[in-house]
Amino acid sequence: MVARGAVCSKCKHRLSVPTTNSTEFKCPTCNMMNPVPLYEQRRNSDRSIKKLIVKVKEKISGNDLTSSKNPDSLNKKPSPLEISGSSSETRPAGKRALLIGVIYKSEHKLKGTINDVKSMREFLILNCGFKEENILVLTDQEIEPELVPTKKDILESLEWLMKGCQAGDSLVFYFSGHGVSQPDFDGDERDGISETICPVDFITEGMIVDNDIKSAIVWPLKNGVTLHAIVDACHSGTVLDLEHVYNRQELKMHISSCNRNKWEDNSPPSGNARKHSDGGLAISLSACLDNQVAADTTVR
Repeated sequence: MVARGAVCSKCKHRLSVPTTNSTEFKCPTCNMMNPVPLYEQRRNSDRSIKKLIVKVKEKISGNDLTSSKNPDSLNKKPSPLEISGSSSETRPAGKRALLIGVIYKSEHKLKGTINDVKSMREFLILNCGFKEENILVLTDQEIEPELVPTKKDILESLEWLMKGCQAGDSLVFYFSGHGVSQPDFDGDERDGISETICPVDFITEGMIVDNDIKSAIVWPLKNGVTLHAIVDACHSGTVLDLEHVYNRQELKMHISSCNRNKWEDNSPPSGNARKHSDGGLAISLSACLDNQVAADTTVR
């Protein structure tokens, strides 16, 4: 910008005054140092103040885009993983949630999984008293590598969910994505079929089997800790591989006969496999039975 009356005092050339907070500028022709006119100093100062006001407003409103590389991220910065990794505390809060939504971005693409995660996150914050900093979200739209739902990152995030859990804690595991069934290779399934969830890289890295989920978030549950697992995927009926299963068909029959609700025994046929926690309570809510599929659709 050319300042009005900005003329070198030595060679008399008309000069462009830099828009900085400097009080002097050098003439490019004769190298003479000239004072910045007072009116230009005021204008530069006004620009700096306006920029500062904008930044303060962004901080107050929570819209500071410079705090995150990805403005679409559902994770508060720093992410729960970063806080956990840098903190010496074993447990920052009594409520903690891991929410996973996988689109897949391929021929296996799903449309509503990230919306599912957004809705669950909002529900936990507004209705259940969860804090943003204690909710870890993995989705395909995240830029940070550790926040993408790969097999490795999901398994590590399950460890984060359980880290330092203690009596009185309330934990939530939510997964929205593909689920498949496969033959049981461990002999711990009554129907001979194991349930799995599919990470974003399942084609190359494989699925996460129900036994892996069980050992990660059911076995470590201590007395007084409650886990709610919600799995919106196909073939997810017994994806946590718990000891007892709630049978809705039996429930209808028993309600009509005024009897107690029906819980089916899901203990392993061999009697050797472990399906119980370390004293805590695990509750699993699934989108469908093991032999059913869950549709990816829009509800109006």
